Amino acid sequence: MSKVLIIEDEVSIAELEKDYLELSGFDVEIESDGARGLEKALASDFDMYILDLMLPGMDGFEICKRIREVKNTPILMVSAKKDDIDKIRGLGLGADDYITKPFSPSELVARVKAHLARYERLIGSNVQENDIIEIRGIKIDKTARRVWVNGEEKAFTTKEFDLLVFLAQNPNHVFTKEELFKEIWDMESVGDIATVTVHIKKIREKIEMDTAKPQYIETIWGVGYRFKL
Repeated sequence: MSKVLIIEDEVSIAELEKDYLELSGFDVEIESDGARGLEKALASDFDMYILDLMLPGMDGFEICKRIREVKNTPILMVSAKKDDIDKIRGLGLGADDYITKPFSPSELVARVKAHLARYERLIGSNVQENDIIEIRGIKIDKTARRVWVNGEEKAFTTKEFDLLVFLAQNPNHVFTKEELFKEIWDMESVGDIATVTVHIKKIREKIEMDTAKPQYIETIWGVGYRFKL
């Protein structure tokens, strides 16, 4: 449930706003003093602020400025002043919207919903999703470096994980042991390619139902290995 803080000294208006917002599913708190309203706004996590301009203790312009210094939360200014200069000043200080009294409570609710939806989309677009590979029951989370086989998480060493990811990202491509050794261990193979064989064996033990008949990592005799789609 989204939380809204109304900072408004006219009790009847504040209660009307609160009633309509609560009917629309919002959790609403009211503060009538500007200074106390700012203190509450900065001390608690709200999803939206509705500020009256003319307030005792501190006006809405100053509250808006102080909130915007530390938070990107949507701010809707409410005022009886219809002068463009006040709208310009409010929007210039970081308010997202400006509505003049008298106004329709349903319009207020609509604007609150619109700004919250926009803000949630903006926040969501900045969240990076993990890079995940999914192939026939195997889920590899490259970002978190975790592997699940048929829903069960398996523990992998660093090189086992790197080798599995490399093969899974290049399915149906046959790699020699020398190529895999160079790719994963970042060096030319010098009589040490048995390391690849050992790691393939360990990986198979974790992802294959039957290591004698591997369904994922195939051995191409005389050549190397490939990950089968």
